[in-house]
Amino acid sequence: MQNKQMKHMVNGAFILSLAAFIAKVLSAVYRVPFQNLVGNTGFYVYQQIYPLYGIGMTFALSGLPVFISKLIAEQTDLGWQREILRRSALLLALLSALVFIGLQIGASWIAQAMGDLQLVPLIDAVAWMFLFMPWLALSRGFFQGQFSMIPTALSQVAEQIVRVAVILIAAVWAVRAHWTVYKMGAWAMSGAVFGAVAASSVLAYFWWRRPRVQVAVTQVSVPRYRDLLRRFLAEGGSLCLFASLIVLLQLLDSFSVKNNLVVAGLGQAAAKSLKGVYDRGQPLVQLGLVLATALATSLLPSLTRALQRKRRNEFYRQAVMMIHLSFAFSVAAAGGLIALMPGVNRLLFGNTEGDLALAIYMLSIILMALISSYSSVFQSLGEYRLPTLALVVGLVVKLLFNGWAVRRWQINGASAITILALAVMFGLIWWRSRSYLRQALVRHFFLLKLVACAGTMTVLVRLLFMLLSTWLQPGRLATGGVVFVCILLGGGWFLFWARQLRLLTVREWLALPLGKKFLRRFK
Repeated sequence: MQNKQMKHMVNGAFILSLAAFIAKVLSAVYRVPFQNLVGNTGFYVYQQIYPLYGIGMTFALSGLPVFISKLIAEQTDLGWQREILRRSALLLALLSALVFIGLQIGASWIAQAMGDLQLVPLIDAVAWMFLFMPWLALSRGFFQGQFSMIPTALSQVAEQIVRVAVILIAAVWAVRAHWTVYKMGAWAMSGAVFGAVAASSVLAYFWWRRPRVQVAVTQVSVPRYRDLLRRFLAEGGSLCLFASLIVLLQLLDSFSVKNNLVVAGLGQAAAKSLKGVYDRGQPLVQLGLVLATALATSLLPSLTRALQRKRRNEFYRQAVMMIHLSFAFSVAAAGGLIALMPGVNRLLFGNTEGDLALAIYMLSIILMALISSYSSVFQSLGEYRLPTLALVVGLVVKLLFNGWAVRRWQINGASAITILALAVMFGLIWWRSRSYLRQALVRHFFLLKLVACAGTMTVLVRLLFMLLSTWLQPGRLATGGVVFVCILLGGGWFLFWARQLRLLTVREWLALPLGKKFLRRFK
């Protein structure tokens, strides 16, 4: 019975990982045609308010549902589960109402703090999405606590498809009807509400069809509201913060980058346009993280299984494997994007503005992948204090130094401070982690081998790109062909030398998709 439940849980985790992969790809890819339609200033308008949506989405999708599913799975008593859901619903309803009212009342203040009062309609539009948060979080958490992942997966994909469709339709219509970028942005932000309605409808369908179980009226012992609130803030808050790390950094950028560009001497229009150029980095980082985080999160069920069976050695081995895979492929992704940045920037966004700032920003792929892997291990062990403290310290570093760096080096400074903040976060987590986690990056010369593989790949790809670009002098579309050829050759080079230098163990290669076939070919 236990093996059957474990198999069901692993299959469910795979379904959730696949849905998250599809949603992340959609969330990253749509920004390219969107930016091409609305330009740098239109992209700036959208990206200024996007972090507010991003925070709400991660709370309703990955942070709170995971915590609620944990509460549900901790007890088998159905009366206890029902009472936990009821009390959690009340707490989340109060939280979402406070956030909604705060955004509606404080929209003008927030827009003024961002240096652009015309952003008020966008804040008003995105605020309505928070009213759906209690239902989305509770229903997803309930189904996940019952090891039923399909409702969450389908609702996640439906939400992204509807939201992306609304955003792109608004952009196309705005161009044809000659709307202002702010009117376009308000309609694009309304996509968050339409997406929430779609996700809520999917979850309501599964909720209506769930098996009804009669629960006898008994005296059920449940946590007091005060204790439940404490757990929501400590455990749920930590999960939510790490799930929304990238958008929290973007939120700080929304308040400081454009304002300090104006202080540095740029006009309003030029500052908005340059902030739009800086915002190109976010979808690129998301794409770079998709593979690294997908490989890492696919191993999370193995960590859970090892803990449940009290097999500490297996847990250590799986944790190190997750760190190795995440680190190796995030370094490869970051190195490739940095080497190909002029081509990638021109292919996706039409010009090479902000190449240096975007190249610096790509280093965040490596640090975010490491932070995600290490914090997942801590959270699997039920340890939340250290990762949360590290995250808060990193955000404080970003808050304190971002304005100064922007005034001195413009968007290059904003990218550099993002890397500094992430480095501080990871440094604190790594320093206070267990010895086997600290040694995971240097054991068996892993770091030296990775530097050799990824470093030579980056140099090779850069030289090849420069050679082909000089020889062919390609246009925008032809640049895509050059980038594609460089990706194929660079990826092949990295994998070949990773195998030759034994960067990964046989067990780690086998954990990769098509890893078995790869080992046979290079045996």
